[in-house]
Amino acid sequence: MAAHTLRRVAACRVDIPAHLKAQLFAHLFPGDDDEHGAVLAASIARDGDEVRLLVRHCLLAQDGVDYVAGTRGYRLLRGEFVHQGIVFCRERGLVYLAVHNHGGAASVDFSPTDLASHERGYPALLDLMQGIPVGALVFAERAAAGDIWWSHSHRTGVQEVRVIGHTLEHLKPKSIRPAFSFADDSYDRQILMFGAHGQARLADTAVGVIGAGGAGSLIIEYLARLGVGHIVVADPDHLDVSNLSRVVGSDREDVRRATPKVAIAERVARIAHPRVDFIGIARSIVSDSVARRFCHCDFLFLAADSANARLVFNAVVQQYYVPGIQVGAKVHAEEGTGKLLDVFSVIRWVLPGFGCLWCGGLISPHRLAWEAKTDAERGTQRYGTESPDPSVISLNAVAASHAVNEFLFAVLGLRSAPDTTAAGYMWHHMSQRVVVDSRSTAPECPECSAEVGSRFGKGDAVSLPTIP
Repeated sequence: MAAHTLRRVAACRVDIPAHLKAQLFAHLFPGDDDEHGAVLAASIARDGDEVRLLVRHCLLAQDGVDYVAGTRGYRLLRGEFVHQGIVFCRERGLVYLAVHNHGGAASVDFSPTDLASHERGYPALLDLMQGIPVGALVFAERAAAGDIWWSHSHRTGVQEVRVIGHTLEHLKPKSIRPAFSFADDSYDRQILMFGAHGQARLADTAVGVIGAGGAGSLIIEYLARLGVGHIVVADPDHLDVSNLSRVVGSDREDVRRATPKVAIAERVARIAHPRVDFIGIARSIVSDSVARRFCHCDFLFLAADSANARLVFNAVVQQYYVPGIQVGAKVHAEEGTGKLLDVFSVIRWVLPGFGCLWCGGLISPHRLAWEAKTDAERGTQRYGTESPDPSVISLNAVAASHAVNEFLFAVLGLRSAPDTTAAGYMWHHMSQRVVVDSRSTAPECPECSAEVGSRFGKGDAVSLPTIP
């Protein structure tokens, strides 16, 4: 990205997937109470005058070889290692971020010596990067600070480093919890569980929900009643009579009027939370302008079952580091007899580099081809017609409630040791079994791997698999 497009950056955040943060912190904090160094390579995702830097690669500096005693400061990255990092980032169009750690735990900042070294060296690095930004991060065990040079004349700090995983960590220069109070008594009982600080975080969180049908309508109501402040919903469908048994808040007048499902969802959400910032889009997520509305959310729910919706949702998670959960319920019956074979509710975590729906085999190329055809083409090519799948509100509710609980515990950091191997949970209702899915990802996946041509962490550098 050319420097002139980033001259007016008002705020900056750095996002790093949990597995890369674990790799970095094992190097920075091995238990020796010493200083260590690295370089992070990051893509750019811009939303107005706010920028997120998406860490795609972690280049560790070997102690005594790449990270050595300094002449003006305690230690420094050797020139050869810096040059290798610059070339690596420049060839891939990635932002160069030099990293080191300080002592302490809950607060951190650059020393005067650190800042002086930036002012001596970063103008030259900007020239070498040919306009791509450069910067630095310094970490303590629970804190982080940054100094990003967008151009020779414009630099900003970093508001926070956000770790994207089963728990969303927020590493700021000072990890101090401000005092909050709420005049709204409707949240008193849940504040008893996670405090006014947690309630304030929910009010500041933006959640996207793809699909406002059976499961999606439940998720939207749960989020609104929790006090989530910003909700974005996309669904192109209108209510018909078969939806009445499972779409929350719908009635026969909505059937008569063919009310858009997003309008019903907004009505339900505003009853629960009158101050909610609700954006309802009566269009499909496969439209590019719609998908872009979800790229800067804090969390996503996929409650639509089309292959194209799965493809776009998975791409947003992997490309823009927006964590998400797929939600669903299925009824399998024997053809001809209708005998029930299996009935299950399921949720699946999809995170950057983890739980990918593509390499997990959960996006069918055949199904994508089927959805891309018109009704006439399906008939001509003998694709046949689809019969509707069974759907029961209580099955949807099992998945929806568990998914929103996972969101709640992740966003508020309520679990001290989450199961980071769990990609999904499946409740088999006929056999009364719960199965934990620890699905692995393919090392060369074009969506979630760190291979050069993959989508992973590319941000604005590549297009989404959408329709213009």
